[in-house]
Amino acid sequence: MDYLRLIDRSKLHYKRSDVTPIFAEPAAFAALVEDLIAPWKNERVERVVGTDALGFIVGTAIALRLGVGFVPVRKGGKLPVKNERVSFKDYSGVEKSFELRADPWPAGTCVLLTDEWIETGATARAAVELIERAGGVIVGIAAIAFRKNDKTAPLWAKYRCHGVWPEQV
Repeated sequence: MDYLRLIDRSKLHYKRSDVTPIFAEPAAFAALVEDLIAPWKNERVERVVGTDALGFIVGTAIALRLGVGFVPVRKGGKLPVKNERVSFKDYSGVEKSFELRADPWPAGTCVLLTDEWIETGATARAAVELIERAGGVIVGIAAIAFRKNDKTAPLWAKYRCHGVWPEQV
């Protein structure tokens, strides 16, 4: 199924696209999830982590499909419980922070990190820091759009990365 055709490319914001129409079509969403998990279908994944906010939608669907738990990485200041926090600058240079619940899993847990869009890798690197600080072992990073460029190159070099939206789109 060509679910990528559902992406609304008429927006004039930074990313110039909106992937949420995929979520409204069950068959398209299911096909997206299958494509995102393809590299890890026969590997050990014990938790899926998704970044705020569309990574929550993608990550939850992936976790359900894999039959594992989902753990969110939240925007700073949102978690009402003990947490770990990391600060970073996003793609626009704005200072932000992410939080992860303290002790979200046993040490050595195999984690698949998910998001909707990875352009510069800033949010992914922040989430990776939190996951590894919590004792998680990253088995991979999956995103609908995961660009290969000089800013994301360290992620591609160190981790098994996967995106389903071709570079030329």
